[in-house]
Amino acid sequence: MSEWTVICRVDDIPVLGSRRVARERGLDVAVFRNDQDQVFALLDRCPHKGGPLSQGIVFGTSVACPLHNWTIGLDSGCAKEPDEGCTPRFAVKVEDGVVSLDSAELASHATDLTRPVAGPARRNTACA
Repeated sequence: MSEWTVICRVDDIPVLGSRRVARERGLDVAVFRNDQDQVFALLDRCPHKGGPLSQGIVFGTSVACPLHNWTIGLDSGCAKEPDEGCTPRFAVKVEDGVVSLDSAELASHATDLTRPVAGPARRNTACA
C-alpha cells in the first residue's frame, strides 16, 4: 500500500493552472487542475527543451509549454503529434478535496533528470 504526502487542497490550485511542489532531490513536480477539477501531476519539465510546464496554459487535459507551445497530455505526460517525447507522471490522489502525491515517487521518481541551462554563448578563446 502506498503512503501519500498531502500537497494542498484542490481549491489551492488555480482553475486551468498549477502549483509547483519542491523536492529534496530532482526537479519540482507540477500539479495541475483543469476546468473539470481533475488534478494531474507531471515533472515540471517539457520533454522538448526542458521548459517549466507549471508556467504553461492548461486546456482540457493538456498543458501548452510556455517556451515553444508544445502540447503535453496531463494524463500521459506525452507530447501530442507531431511532436514526440514524454515527461514523467506522478500518481495523484484526491480525497475530500485534498490533493496527495505518492511519497515514494516524490522521493525517487525521475530524480536524475535536470533542466537544461540557458545563458549567453561562451567565447572560445582558442579560436580567437
